[in-house]
Amino acid sequence: MAKGYWVSLYRSVSNPAALAEYAKEAGPVIEAGGGRFLARGAAVKAYEAGVIERSVLIEFDSVEKAIATYESAPYQSAMKHLKGACVRDVRFLEGAQ
Repeated sequence: MAKGYWVSLYRSVSNPAALAEYAKEAGPVIEAGGGRFLARGAAVKAYEAGVIERSVLIEFDSVEKAIATYESAPYQSAMKHLKGACVRDVRFLEGAQ
């Protein structure tokens, strides 16, 4: 079975304190769902659109586990901190086999 990847790309962050509260609550939920943080932080270098805001890459044993974690009640509760605090894209990818 291919690994699953959860990719969060932040276009802008207007409330870093709220983002920190989200991270404090969401991190343990993601780890409990089997997620392993591979990379997170601002881009070292950006090309094309040039967005250097925060990016997060999380690996799961499968894309199904990643999606189930995102859709879980505890994670959805953690997302309340993000309302009005940032603009982001969240994508789920299946790893190459």
